[in-house]
Amino acid sequence: MATGSVKRAFRYRFYPSDVQAAELSRTFGCVRKVYNMALAARTQAWTRQERVNYNQTSAMLTAWKKSEELAYLNEVSSVPLQQALRHLQAAFTNFFGKRAKYPRFKSRKKSRRSAEYTTSAFRFRDGRLTLAKMREPLEICWSRPLPEGMSPSTVTVSQDAAGRWFVCLLCEDPGITPLPTTDVAVGIDAGLDHLLTLSTGEKFANPRHEMRDRAALAKAHRRLAKKDKGSANRAKARVKVARIHARIADRRRDGLHKITTRLVRENQTLVIEDLTVRNMVKNRKLARAISDAAWSQFRSMLEYKALWYGRDVIAIDRWFPSSKLCSTCGALQDKMPLGVRMWTCDGCGTAHDRDVNAAKNLLAAGRAVAACGAGVRPQRSSPGGQSAMKQEVSRREP
Repeated sequence: MATGSVKRAFRYRFYPSDVQAAELSRTFGCVRKVYNMALAARTQAWTRQERVNYNQTSAMLTAWKKSEELAYLNEVSSVPLQQALRHLQAAFTNFFGKRAKYPRFKSRKKSRRSAEYTTSAFRFRDGRLTLAKMREPLEICWSRPLPEGMSPSTVTVSQDAAGRWFVCLLCEDPGITPLPTTDVAVGIDAGLDHLLTLSTGEKFANPRHEMRDRAALAKAHRRLAKKDKGSANRAKARVKVARIHARIADRRRDGLHKITTRLVRENQTLVIEDLTVRNMVKNRKLARAISDAAWSQFRSMLEYKALWYGRDVIAIDRWFPSSKLCSTCGALQDKMPLGVRMWTCDGCGTAHDRDVNAAKNLLAAGRAVAACGAGVRPQRSSPGGQSAMKQEVSRREP
């Protein structure tokens, strides 16, 4: 990976003045309006068997600004409105490429409140960021410095459900370089009793962030349910609920960042299981615990950090019987209920910890993939499972 080729987003909290907050709120509303109108126009054209692209929606935006009904669109910066159209074009590109569902309309209550500014719509000088249509710079809490000598290419301003304001600065980070290559590999088994179990026998405790605040969350929800719809007290109660959810999400994200950073730094090859979390949360008894464990978020962090630092992530097929397969002799057990945490192999008599044994089997399968390629396909009967899959890391050219 070439030095300076990695673009990284730096997220900071900021505290806008009343004037800035009002301006940003208007911008969020206009962005949502333009996005929904462009989506409606493209949907109607699709029913007529016509196709509308970004250039045509951009021309529509110019016409909308000239109309008396939508003249208020001129009151905000034009760049976030154009970026909304680009985001819509990207959504349709992903839809036609069968990578996403059909784009949906943005809701005033549920959709993310955000606006994206490019270099022509903001000024960044001496660590002070001033957005278009604003006289004063934003009061940003600089929790960490930007890379020395680097300026942001894109600025995204957002407000979460708890009312907190964030600014995300996208810039190149020359400090991200591949780590020295090692021959260390590790298998990682995700679970609920323990969040992660490594093939080395090390286990990471499951912090269960949502459970820690479950009582406070239930109390806040009860108070919210008693408030009249549309009242100011209901809005205040809703913010209190959102703050608890935000605290849970922040703690979970922080813990996963620490774990994934350590794993990527210490290991060259990381072998995980290709779990279908979307289907697993359909189990009503385990849905809350699985969601709290955030396995999908863990995998996402692991993959992009491996991309940054020149590591390899191998995902083993979900049907591979890692828990039922003896890591010593390869014998396959007929059944392995979730309640069984320790078991003894019928073939060789080895006593296994369920999670450690699964991690060792994942590591062995991952090594086979690394040595022979993804064409390795174990038989379903013995030892069992479908093919493994190696996550190819695409690096940018200098």
